[in-house]
Amino acid sequence: MDLDHCLKGGRLAPWAQAILDRCPPTYIEVSPSGDGLHVWGLGTVGRGRRVRVGGGQVEVYDRGRYMTVTRQRFGQAPSRLGRLDDVIAALV
Repeated sequence: MDLDHCLKGGRLAPWAQAILDRCPPTYIEVSPSGDGLHVWGLGTVGRGRRVRVGGGQVEVYDRGRYMTVTRQRFGQAPSRLGRLDDVIAALV
């Protein structure tokens, strides 16, 4: 998942916090721009989607896309991948 423009001054937007609160422990990193997050995990999306969530935008893909890896871990995110099926289902 790509959470666009959810970090402002190092603070997480409420809409993004609500998504992360639903996620199991999984690897999350800061995007190259420094104001977004990439949430890495396991799950099936099917056709990729871009959805609006509470004033923000989330892109969800499981194939056919490229994302830049920064290795700049967000907070205390673990270095393993969690199952994101429930979060994906809620978003799409």
